[in-house]
Amino acid sequence: MFETVLVANRGEIAVRVIRTLRAMGVRSVAVYSDADADALHVREADTSVRIGPAAAAESYLDAERLVQAALRTGAQAVHPGYGFLAENGGFARRCAEAGLTFIGPPAEAIELMGDKIHAKETVRSAGVPVVPGSSGSGLSDEELADAARETGLPVLLKPSAGGGGKGMRLVREESALAEEIAAARREARGAFGDDGLLVERWIDRPRHIEIQVLADGHGRVLHLGERECSLQRRHQKIVEEAPSPLLDEATREAMGQAAADAARSCGYRGAGTVEFIVPGDGSGNYWFMEMNTRLQVEHPVTELITGLDLVEWQLRIAAGEPLPFAQDDITLNGHAVEARVCAETARRAPGPEPRVDFLPSAGRVLLLEEPRGAGARTDSGLVEGVSVGTMYDPMLSKVVAWGPDRAAALRGLRSALAGTHILGVDTNIAFLRELLARPEVVSGELDTGLVDRAAPELLPETVPDEVYGAAALVRQAALAPAPPAPGRGTAERPGWVSPFAVPSGWRLGGPAAWTVHHLRVPGQEPVEVRVRPCPDPSDDPGAEGRRGLMEVSVDGAPPVPARLGSDGQGAPGAPDADGTRVRLEWDGVGHTFRRALSAEEGSPGIWLGRDGAAWLVRGHDPVDAALRSAAGAHGADALTAPMPGTVTVVKAAVGDEVAEGQSLLVVEAMKMEHVITAPHAGTVRELEVTAGSTVSMDQVLAVVEPHGSPEGGPAADGRQEAEA
Repeated sequence: MFETVLVANRGEIAVRVIRTLRAMGVRSVAVYSDADADALHVREADTSVRIGPAAAAESYLDAERLVQAALRTGAQAVHPGYGFLAENGGFARRCAEAGLTFIGPPAEAIELMGDKIHAKETVRSAGVPVVPGSSGSGLSDEELADAARETGLPVLLKPSAGGGGKGMRLVREESALAEEIAAARREARGAFGDDGLLVERWIDRPRHIEIQVLADGHGRVLHLGERECSLQRRHQKIVEEAPSPLLDEATREAMGQAAADAARSCGYRGAGTVEFIVPGDGSGNYWFMEMNTRLQVEHPVTELITGLDLVEWQLRIAAGEPLPFAQDDITLNGHAVEARVCAETARRAPGPEPRVDFLPSAGRVLLLEEPRGAGARTDSGLVEGVSVGTMYDPMLSKVVAWGPDRAAALRGLRSALAGTHILGVDTNIAFLRELLARPEVVSGELDTGLVDRAAPELLPETVPDEVYGAAALVRQAALAPAPPAPGRGTAERPGWVSPFAVPSGWRLGGPAAWTVHHLRVPGQEPVEVRVRPCPDPSDDPGAEGRRGLMEVSVDGAPPVPARLGSDGQGAPGAPDADGTRVRLEWDGVGHTFRRALSAEEGSPGIWLGRDGAAWLVRGHDPVDAALRSAAGAHGADALTAPMPGTVTVVKAAVGDEVAEGQSLLVVEAMKMEHVITAPHAGTVRELEVTAGSTVSMDQVLAVVEPHGSPEGGPAADGRQEAEA
């Protein structure tokens, strides 16, 4: 076995590998870019090496820097994780040239299966059924378009190198082929350095099922059952489970054998995954899509139902050990489900068709609580205080639950997600919980388009009133002066505080006045919250239980009795001793929120979290907003950045006449492209960015003046966010 292994990756997978290395008594070496200097994987490793600036091309994708880091620290082997160089045959060869063991398959197997066109030809010759589509490599744009027409639309454009859903485009209309081919090439080139594409027939409402394989260097190839990965958006998986609720034993065994045959056909070694597309009609048909020559993100669900540590077996196989068990020794126990927690903001997209855009988010993790144990597992790269940027993949962690059956596993995962609190950056946790409760998911009636169809119904229309109420009461409590020290106050009344100094709305001889709080949650309209003490209950026999109650009205709704609870140590309204919880009684119902203060310059606020959901509530000054709008907002003419990122393509210039819906710019963040389109037909009057510009969320990118407007004059009040 190796004494030292360098982990050539970052985030949760680097932490995952490091922990198995520790359990095996193997010394670990982490690598990090400038953006990750304080990351969890750096803290967890035995030693670490800086490999370059934040840009992945100059750090995590620089094979020579990684090899030199391994040699400098005395590592004998390199574990690539997934993403970056994990499926790069050149990196595997460079490791071998340097005398390092690459913990993965041979370079030849990586290159063969990494080229989806040659992979399909190879497995077809081994008797494995493949999806109909284009054959051959190096196709021009016109040849791709011809192949699409010959295959029959709709078709899926896929990069011939790489995976993970990057660069994949579903094309239903022939008129969209040229633009989608260009976009797919850009994404493929950016993600994999290779813009080669292939065409596959699109199967409506398919299921995505993959088989985990293990192959040693002594001729033994085993399959470890399947994983259902049909819950996807943008062709990227967000929930995976094992085993699949679709397959019967006969189909499971047939697909397992096909996967083993595919692995043998390329001389595979190590842990790998063979992916199939399966019709949801129960026909038993299946077709090979691709082979991922690495560890998969969703490998924990297989580990939980087989009891095998796949990272450990990657290491043992790379060290030359044979697999000591046979196919008949593999048993599947219970059910496991995994959800990917990503840094992203879900927003309803404008347009006639209901749609939700999942846009990358960024921020600093102010509070972190992650469940572990009792059937729940969290693989995470997070730590409080770390900054989440847009340079890398948006996945932050994976929450996994095991149960004796599928229903128990689903309940366990929803519970584990409810116990996952990440404040300081927007995540998809609340969306995942709603998805897992969807009737089709509960019944196992899945397909790869389900998430996109269901997303508009899973996104809440508004923020719950009690969130605004809690934020207003916390602000109200903060306005109160600190109680005087013992013996202070006035000579006549030690410890006395003037009622006029307390934000209670107290008035001499009249009812209390309302204290008004203007609040706003990003993506929502501003809300007015009014707060005042409930009428004096001193004559009420039950007065003691009503002391401290306030009346709270949210946006003109009837007032609700509410109060902040006690932390058990301090006064009512105080947070918990560690400052992370706020207890709220709202119309007789108790709520507990996690809380964290956001100290962004010029825009402070409070984060409140409950059951996995989180809201950033900020103060809103309506007068200032109106003045800024009147002072020069471009209104509906303005196109703003839907998320922080980098402008990669500019398709227009000042003075251009454009049509409604015409593509003007492309903004990229976290390996995803977002097309910015014209909100109406008109003239480009301003263009604030160029290709390569770094932009922040809501930054003005361009101004399109509609036809018929006075030159230089705004067409409408307000600002429209760019459609992405």
